[in-house]
Amino acid sequence: MTIKQFSKSFLAAFTGAAFLVGCGEDEPSVHPKDSDSQAFVSQYKAHSYHPVLIKNATILTATGEQIENGSVLLADGEIVEVGTDIDEPSDDNLEVIDAKGKWVTPGIIDVHSHLGVYPAPGVESSADGNEMTAPVTADVWAEHSVWPQDPQFQLALAGGVTSMQILPGSANLVGGRGVTLKNVVGRSVMDMKFPGAPYGLKMACGENPKRVYGGKGQAPMTRMGNVAGYRKSWIDAKEYMKSWDEYEAGMGNGKPPKRDLRLESLAGVLRGEILIQNHCYRADEMMVMMEIAKEFDFKVTTFHHAVESYKIADKLAENGVCSAMWSDWWGFKQEAYDMVPSNVALVDKAGACAVVHSDSATVIQHLNKEAAKAMASGNRLGMDITPAHAIKWITINAAKAIGVDEQTGSLEEGKMADVVLWDGNPFSVYTKAEKVFIDGALMYDRNNQFKQPVSDFGLTNMNQQ
Repeated sequence: MTIKQFSKSFLAAFTGAAFLVGCGEDEPSVHPKDSDSQAFVSQYKAHSYHPVLIKNATILTATGEQIENGSVLLADGEIVEVGTDIDEPSDDNLEVIDAKGKWVTPGIIDVHSHLGVYPAPGVESSADGNEMTAPVTADVWAEHSVWPQDPQFQLALAGGVTSMQILPGSANLVGGRGVTLKNVVGRSVMDMKFPGAPYGLKMACGENPKRVYGGKGQAPMTRMGNVAGYRKSWIDAKEYMKSWDEYEAGMGNGKPPKRDLRLESLAGVLRGEILIQNHCYRADEMMVMMEIAKEFDFKVTTFHHAVESYKIADKLAENGVCSAMWSDWWGFKQEAYDMVPSNVALVDKAGACAVVHSDSATVIQHLNKEAAKAMASGNRLGMDITPAHAIKWITINAAKAIGVDEQTGSLEEGKMADVVLWDGNPFSVYTKAEKVFIDGALMYDRNNQFKQPVSDFGLTNMNQQ
């Protein structure tokens, strides 16, 4: 959205244990892959858990099913069984939760967040989300700005958010790598990194890059300058990838090419290892970006803030591109004017991947209600969208948009036990998340203050301390 992100209150504080980060620059013998790196790897470990059986609930599985009086069994960090005829296991450690009148969904996933890179309180000294020093900064990684003590993580947790993608801002044509996190406390960002999640590479269309750099009298100053900048970068990346391929094939002088962090990220996209996460409002610009992807043989995974996706929903479906959208937020700048409230529903109806996202430290706290508004807008057009279907926009479709749909995003056997127990219909404005499980561990309980992460920097009721 806007270049300068504001943040709200709070700050978290953990124990002050120090951590060390290795950053090897040894000369590699094959082209550097993230999977080969020993630096910045996920150190996430699921918190302690015991088997849990939630029964008598209304369950939205995010596979299209709504199960009445159903049960969900969690064990060993995974979803073991979902249905209406689940035998209670014989296990002394089993916790049984009677969820009569309550609802269960997968954990909510936000594909577009700046928590940690624009932490609370929002001051210049900790605003670390936009590297506005060059139009292409594919070498920077959002995770190196994430402050894990940002108390906004805990507020999102209270809204049922179990995973999120943290992205750089949109000042640059290529803003850098994003990172997917589990919404858990950690001493370092590595403690929060979603195991095995692919990186995203943030790109931006339109007004922001040309305003930031055109105002300085440098390229890009226009949208055609934007496109020239993308294309030059992909040409460089192709050359870089070719030089590594030739070296690995035994060609050349036997010396490996010099590592280039900027081109390494771009080449990662060309090799299919990194997903494109593209800030883009206008339909015509999204079409141009898909042409660029075709020219250089990569794929745009998701368009973010895609307020005009409804105009090209068929093309998005045809190209398998997700759209991350707001329910009713637009009109705050010229390129954001031409949205309709039924944008999400129309994209979904066309068979494309529709996602409701936040890009906000406050909206992330009630993404369920944002999905409810998008559902209502579609139903006003006579679409008959059900909660069982709309829940996908903030769960499994979001997981697909960031490349973790094999691990989470729906209540299916063998998936991560990322689960929310709501005190009512999650599409009601009155409903709140009551319990939040991440990998089967209870990470938040609205009725137990000892299961509500609190930070020294957060605003809270002192009587609760």
